[in-house]
Amino acid sequence: MTSSSTQWRLFGVAWLVIAVAAVALGGEVARRDGKESVRRQATTASALHAAVLRSELERHRSLPTVLAQDPDLVAMLSRRDAASADRLNRKYEGLARDVRAAAIYALDANGLTVAASNWQLPTSFIGSSYRFRPYYHEAMRDGQASFFALGTVSGRPGLYLSRRVDDPAGRPLGVIVAKVEFDALEADWRASGEPTYVTDSDGVVLITTVPGWRFHTTEPLTADRRRRLAADQTAGATVPVPLPFEVGADGLVRIQADVPAGLYAEATDPIADTGWRLNLLVPAGETISRGVMMARLLALLSIALLATLSGIVLRRRQRAAARAVEAERDRLELEHRIDLRTSELRATNDLLSHEIDERRRLETIRQDLQDELIQANKLATLGQIAAGVAHEINQPIAAIRTHADSASLHLKRNDGEAAQRSLASIDGLTQRVGAITDELRAFSRKTRSETVAVGVNAAVDGALLLVGGRLREKGVTLEWNAAPAALAVLAERNRLEQVMLNLLQNAMEALDGVAAPVIGIGVDVKGRTVSIHVTDNGPGVSATVRQRLFTPFTTDKSDGLGLGLVISRDIVAGFGGELTLEPTLSGTRFVIRLAKAR
Repeated sequence: MTSSSTQWRLFGVAWLVIAVAAVALGGEVARRDGKESVRRQATTASALHAAVLRSELERHRSLPTVLAQDPDLVAMLSRRDAASADRLNRKYEGLARDVRAAAIYALDANGLTVAASNWQLPTSFIGSSYRFRPYYHEAMRDGQASFFALGTVSGRPGLYLSRRVDDPAGRPLGVIVAKVEFDALEADWRASGEPTYVTDSDGVVLITTVPGWRFHTTEPLTADRRRRLAADQTAGATVPVPLPFEVGADGLVRIQADVPAGLYAEATDPIADTGWRLNLLVPAGETISRGVMMARLLALLSIALLATLSGIVLRRRQRAAARAVEAERDRLELEHRIDLRTSELRATNDLLSHEIDERRRLETIRQDLQDELIQANKLATLGQIAAGVAHEINQPIAAIRTHADSASLHLKRNDGEAAQRSLASIDGLTQRVGAITDELRAFSRKTRSETVAVGVNAAVDGALLLVGGRLREKGVTLEWNAAPAALAVLAERNRLEQVMLNLLQNAMEALDGVAAPVIGIGVDVKGRTVSIHVTDNGPGVSATVRQRLFTPFTTDKSDGLGLGLVISRDIVAGFGGELTLEPTLSGTRFVIRLAKAR
């Protein structure tokens, strides 16, 4: 008894150490993967935002150049008569409205405003001197200039683009200025939910989705730069101070003010020909924490299953040793006391009955653990496809918003038919979002493997509805030859979808780096057997892994646990079918064989 207790103590300590190590390792791997994932997301979003900003700048950059060649402007700056100035005021007013510029105005050689698009407003620039602004003296000196600052009259931030105006002899007559404001661009960026800001070459924040960061800095400014900011009235009354950021050793940014507190991944893109840099922050804390939690849970469930199986083996060995000792004692006693044989046999029979009950209980526990492992694999799969599903939902939501705006405009124009079409489109898009969320709820629900008639097309389409976004994101071509509409197999809908999702996930990961990735899904019927095959044109399964493919913890992926195919095979076996890997000339081909439902 003492030896048995010692074995169980050592067994418990050993598996406790293994569980702690596995949970720690799984959490660290998931943490590292989560960081890389949010960094990739930040890089992609930053590139898109930078492209939009470059497009906006290019659209306005040529405006002063064109206006500087306007004969009316040259004539007005040469003669300075009221009629010419009035014509330019009206021209600039209409032009500013058409090109969506905040203001267009002309300065004479002394920096005095002589014509402006806001000539009729109380905040008109006419008569104001902007000789102190860099965009005036730099344009007079170099021919052109750009300068970002708060407006001295409007108090609104914007980019001033200027161009010198010369007479036919090449003598400078003045400067034409166009002010561009980025309110609409900031609003679009703000809607994405990712804090974004643009800094100049000195690290001063110019454009930002967080108003409290404007004219703050990424690092302390030199005394000379502070004096220039004050002289140019760049930031108005704002005192430039460093942004409320703390950069950790892992490269993630911790923010405590102005935006939801937490960790953010930062990506930066330079804006060519401006000296500006676009910076974008993506929330990382919740994503990393969720991934770590799921990885630790999966590791803990796996260790618990292995520990249970090992405990069963140890218990059997101990019982075998105990039975051997007992049998020897019974043999010796049988020689001397025949009358005790019956009682000894009865005791042995009671022990065997207890062992049978114990085995049944352990089998029930094993089945429950297997169901939990299948559910954990299902939730882990949902975590992997969550970004793609979110993208699938975001697209119709964005389209719903567009159609809603369109319907509002049509109603204002009394165009009922057009408004009805927009509302019909919204109804269709809402049904699509509902279909995706219904599929997610159904898929994540915990079920037991009870076989019923399941439509093949419905199961495959349900899996594709969840993973379709990732297929399109990775540029994978899907070849899906639908089965006859009435074809059904004996299975359980959600678990069959789980197997299909595991196979599609493996196929997508195998296609990383393939020039023209293709995944094919087909259905064959032979007698009472239905075969569903999933193929890809990837590098295939190595010979070493192929021999032990359906053995737990066998994988050729650097970050894989080697349990997905084992779980999928057990699910299919629970339906009375089989999951196999069939040889192909190239790529990989998995086949699910199930009984055809009557």
